[in-house]
Amino acid sequence: MDPVAVTLPLAELETTMLAGVRMAAFLVIAPPFAHRAIPGAVKVVLAIGLALAVGPRLDPLPSDTTPVFLGALVLQAAIGAGLGFLVALVFDAIQSAGALIDMFGGFQMGQAFDPMSMTNGAQFARLYQMTALVLLFASNAYQLVLAGLVRTFDALPLGVGMDMSALASTLVEGTTSMFVAALQIAGPLLVVLFLADVGLGLLTRVAPALNAFAMGFPLKILLTLTFGSFAYLALPHVVETMTGRSVGAMLGVLP
Repeated sequence: MDPVAVTLPLAELETTMLAGVRMAAFLVIAPPFAHRAIPGAVKVVLAIGLALAVGPRLDPLPSDTTPVFLGALVLQAAIGAGLGFLVALVFDAIQSAGALIDMFGGFQMGQAFDPMSMTNGAQFARLYQMTALVLLFASNAYQLVLAGLVRTFDALPLGVGMDMSALASTLVEGTTSMFVAALQIAGPLLVVLFLADVGLGLLTRVAPALNAFAMGFPLKILLTLTFGSFAYLALPHVVETMTGRSVGAMLGVLP
């Protein structure tokens, strides 16, 4: 019996591998795929599937030697990680808003380490983060993130490096925007809690024997749970806005 000979097109195979490396590096860092509840095997299969879908539209990268190919792999991994970090930075605003509510509402003392997200957070921070992840899948917003990743191959083909100055500028702007967005999400509730502290302070000045600050913790917890539900109802619109910002941040660093 004659052995079966299988011939693989080397150029197409290398192109698919390079695209898969960029995809895999992005999925490891960018939400919602970065959550540890999603098995690594699922991320690998998803990266390979996306690379096979994108591969035919990409121009083959000439890599005659192994060092050149390995350098291209490292470059694609760095590009995918950078783009994924930009997306993660945008969505961190939602968790930061929950952390602000925990801090001003008196829940910060109950923070614990979450091994799934590898972050420390109290009740509202974890609630906001998990809700954002669920909404990303329920609303199919993750498809917009993946579509933005696929579009990066048009603006940044294989073998072309990323402009590091544009990436650094976008990271600085993204960090500032993250804090601003967190304040916008949690701002109304923070104002209510601040006014509650002011009211308790005035009450203590009027009636020092009343010890109004003893009622501070239960009162702020009650206000946080009451008004926090209204802020929680706005999360679907917030996730929709953050999805658009994340795609814009990815495409904004491309030439």
